[in-house]
Amino acid sequence: MDIFTTHRGLMVTLDRANIDTDQIIPKQYLKSIRRTGFEEGLFSDWRRLPDGRQDPAFALNQERFRGASILVARNNFGCGSSREHAVWAISQFGFRVVIAPWVIRGGSRVPGFADIFANNAVKNGLLTVQLGEAEVQTIFEMVERFPGLQATVDLAEQRVILHMDEEESFHFEIEDAVKSHLLKGLDDIAITLEQDAAITAYERNHGMD
Repeated sequence: MDIFTTHRGLMVTLDRANIDTDQIIPKQYLKSIRRTGFEEGLFSDWRRLPDGRQDPAFALNQERFRGASILVARNNFGCGSSREHAVWAISQFGFRVVIAPWVIRGGSRVPGFADIFANNAVKNGLLTVQLGEAEVQTIFEMVERFPGLQATVDLAEQRVILHMDEEESFHFEIEDAVKSHLLKGLDDIAITLEQDAAITAYERNHGMD
């Protein structure tokens, strides 16, 4: 898994909440037994018209967002089924960061990301950044106001920096363990191998081959 320290890239906004994993990568793309090639299915029901042509109204098809690597959406991103393919599709399309807000609805806090999606993202080196609703709204407005707006996401400093004439930045919270794994580029296997000496000693003491 690639190390994540900082990333600067073009931002693209997707003004939808509750984007579930079946919308991120529809079920017909899950037949492959490989872990590559899922970028073709990313948001395919939205990216394409009924005749198969690209929908020019959809953000990811617009020239101004070509090559974007920071995706900004609304709350509860990645809800639905637990398919890890959703993270693969987003990463393989070229995104390194997804930003979404937590919001208060009916007196309850709705997170920016579904738990399973966020956990799958960590395992695959995709950074999920959760900001406040007002902060994400500001990003939406700035992306519309400044075509080609780029941002730097600094994991070590836990900041999202918008590169405008007067830079604006937002602090985000992240679990210490998640931050450490991404900064070191450690997936589940690599994390386990960090304990290789202890595992070997345990097996030796308990008569395991």
